[in-house]
Amino acid sequence: MTLILESDTAVAHAWWWRAGDGPADPADLALLSKEERDRAARFVHAGAAAGFVAGRAASRRILSELLDVPPTEIGLGRRPCPGCGDPLHGPPAVLHPSSPWWISISHTEGCGMLAVARVPVGVDVEVVREFPIEELAPTALTESERGVVLGAEGDARTRAFLRCWTRKEAVLKAVGVGITTDLSQVETRPEHAGPAVVATGVPGTPASWAVTDLAIPAAWAAALAVPAEPGAALPEVCLHEHA
Repeated sequence: MTLILESDTAVAHAWWWRAGDGPADPADLALLSKEERDRAARFVHAGAAAGFVAGRAASRRILSELLDVPPTEIGLGRRPCPGCGDPLHGPPAVLHPSSPWWISISHTEGCGMLAVARVPVGVDVEVVREFPIEELAPTALTESERGVVLGAEGDARTRAFLRCWTRKEAVLKAVGVGITTDLSQVETRPEHAGPAVVATGVPGTPASWAVTDLAIPAAWAAALAVPAEPGAALPEVCLHEHA
């Protein structure tokens, strides 16, 4: 595993891992809090539960190396929501031990991700699959994005849609509000391979965000977002595989 060093020039680091679709690994369950185990038990689909468990366990193992404490001592929770102040649905956070890092966690069928940075960060990963894109386009895409996505065909259309979707989700997770805003007003410029600068207009948060598409295996699409500094070069992101 590659650790984040004080001398590292990257603004953010992200780890990805493969997740099985079978029952949750007992070794992973042992690293979760009671609240997290109860949450996993409420998932309807076993695969989704296993992905959640694997994600929390992998995140603790990575953070354990970063913070130099046993994974069982990593306390995960949430920061207050920047929109309403509710502590129950803000962005994820390391509650223990004291840490300078912001984190974001995402998982989808077969894959999970953790992003870590000293600034607000958001990461999203999605399995590549068929979507009812024409039905979703009016509410999920801007007018410009619709032109790009609906102008493509087959796999290229799916990839273009997922580029928009993962960029939007990464930015809104970095903001800390999730998919609670009008997606048709969040422009992600899918015609550009990136990085791209995205604005959300959420009060009290950075005006613009730098979004990077992450080079993970082709079965998935992923993006990471951090604040964009006016006039500064777009930030460097380092990607690692977590075994």
